[in-house]
Amino acid sequence: MSANPVTASERRRRSQKVEIVTVSPRSGFRLPRPVRRLQRQAPLYAMQGLGELSTRLRQLTGRDIIDMGRVMELIQFAYRQRELAMRGPDYAVDDFGFDPQFTESFLPLFTAIYRDYWRVETVGVENVPAAGRALLVSNHAGVLPWDGAMIKTAMFAEHPHPRHVRALVASLFMGMPILSWFLRRTGQTVGHPEDTRRLLERDELVLVFPEGVRGTGKQFKDRYRLRRFGRGGFVATAIRAGAPIIPVSVIGSEEIYPMIADLAPVARLFGLPYFPITPFWPLLGPLGMIPLPSKWRIQFHPPIHVEEHPPEAADDQHLVMTLADEVREIIQRGIYSNLKLRRSAFA
Repeated sequence: MSANPVTASERRRRSQKVEIVTVSPRSGFRLPRPVRRLQRQAPLYAMQGLGELSTRLRQLTGRDIIDMGRVMELIQFAYRQRELAMRGPDYAVDDFGFDPQFTESFLPLFTAIYRDYWRVETVGVENVPAAGRALLVSNHAGVLPWDGAMIKTAMFAEHPHPRHVRALVASLFMGMPILSWFLRRTGQTVGHPEDTRRLLERDELVLVFPEGVRGTGKQFKDRYRLRRFGRGGFVATAIRAGAPIIPVSVIGSEEIYPMIADLAPVARLFGLPYFPITPFWPLLGPLGMIPLPSKWRIQFHPPIHVEEHPPEAADDQHLVMTLADEVREIIQRGIYSNLKLRRSAFA
């Protein structure tokens, strides 16, 4: 007889344990065939339902409420993100971290914002060369740099030869963990003269904002009045790289977050250049971060051919400041003329 006899209750417990293991799902478990079929056909059913809803709404209102073309673009965007997430680690980025495939996957989303939300009108895009280096110089406003995103989108939405634009951003944004990764993947880099020169020498389109955070941090009462362009470093870089300068005037960005005050003590506490107070932020919390649907216009002016000067002319501070003032004056005049063409800030 065993020294430790197994009781009847113990035998039942062990039997139950075995049963639990044997009925657990196997690694090869598959859903029933009708469920798998429904999974495959669910997107089709959803599109059919949306199509019928769109037709009914059109019959009731006499106009299109649901833009099925935009819906398809957003669905394609979602599928493209899934494809990119599954491509694995073997994909090419340049030494700045730029991933063209990833960037272009966001075009449907940003184009929808460009055309439907801010209803951007773009003129003079033919002034941007179809190939070769150029330095785009724009005014800057709006608390967050949405103007850069819209200029980049305009080059794909409007230009007969779409091109990527490499924007230079403040080092502040490159210090934010998730945002810095996204900015580098979509072609941005820190606004440093050496990086600018390297990009131009690769025949890239480079976008700079000489106002910097002083532009995005303008209060609403100072809207559309340009800040100083510093000491004209962008001109010196363009001369050394042999790249034309294309001034860009943007209106609409000043109204997306009307900044009525700046809580400087709070900004210093968090290490920020400013802490904006708008009619909706921080009163409405996260909802206050949704930009307002202002009416935008972007104008690309004819190029200023600074590449006609020899590289050593970049050391002539008088020439550099004269050209910087000329660029600033062109942008400011463009802002005023486009404000006159806009009926109102939101129409």
